[in-house]
Amino acid sequence: MRDRYKLIILAVAAIVITAVFLGKGLNADNYQFFLSRRSPKVLAIIFASIAIAVSSLIFQTITNNRILTPSIMGFDSLYLLTQVLIVSLFGGMSSLFIDAKLNFLASTTLMMLFSTILFGLYFRKKGANIFSLLLVGVVCGSLFDSIAQFLMMVMDPNEFMNVQDSMFASFNNVNGELVYWSMFPLALILIYLFKVASTLDVFWLGKDNATSLGINTDKVVRKMMFVIALLISISTALIGPVLFFGLIVVALTRQLFSSYQHSVLVTATSLLAVVMLLGGQWVVENLLGFQTTISVIINFFGGIYFLFLLLRNKLN
Repeated sequence: MRDRYKLIILAVAAIVITAVFLGKGLNADNYQFFLSRRSPKVLAIIFASIAIAVSSLIFQTITNNRILTPSIMGFDSLYLLTQVLIVSLFGGMSSLFIDAKLNFLASTTLMMLFSTILFGLYFRKKGANIFSLLLVGVVCGSLFDSIAQFLMMVMDPNEFMNVQDSMFASFNNVNGELVYWSMFPLALILIYLFKVASTLDVFWLGKDNATSLGINTDKVVRKMMFVIALLISISTALIGPVLFFGLIVVALTRQLFSSYQHSVLVTATSLLAVVMLLGGQWVVENLLGFQTTISVIINFFGGIYFLFLLLRNKLN
């Protein structure tokens, strides 16, 4: 089947699942109440799934590795450390923590500042390569995690309860204002990625081939890392950290679609992510009765799939 028809099928499936999620039990008397409560939640899941999937796809392209996700750079750990620092310094009742927009601005600014310092210092050296940068990211992620854990250990228990919500993904306590706020930067990022899609197509051939074809690889990597940091900020602020989801959805996209073009892959992985995350949340709510959460299911199957990919690559 051609990729064009697969995209149409995924688009129809995403629309149907969204309609089913929004339309359950609606009638002329209650539709205003339920739609006002369900719409922000559905939009949050859609925006977060797109941000996670696209950030993972771009990260795998610039690293030329199919089993890596942006989590290895420590962005998730830095987001958690930001929340812990805000509560430790200003308290759990401060506007910087309670106001979702202020909190989003503070977290995003800190993550972008981290990216600027890290990539600015690193690419200043001659001969810098992406794998050394990944190693630095692993070390920074471990450092952020250790500092956050230490601060939580000495934190007041009441303040810890406030931070605890930031440690896990949640699809039921979405801030409606933040959802509509994140729409604008996400749209700008997607437009930008479609403009540089041809450059990313060449980058997928490998750094040496891209350099020989006239692409400034360090400049592209630096720009894409900023894009990834912003996408991770959006997804984590909306629903919290979700490990392995990006790995699963990008791997399935590359299995389903034969195209290497990023204009196709970005669209395909976004649609597939919406279908999987929104469909999974519907199953958890309506078939499993909230006996578990979608993040637990994702981490369970994602972990198994990650081990499968490692073993397959080792055997190959």
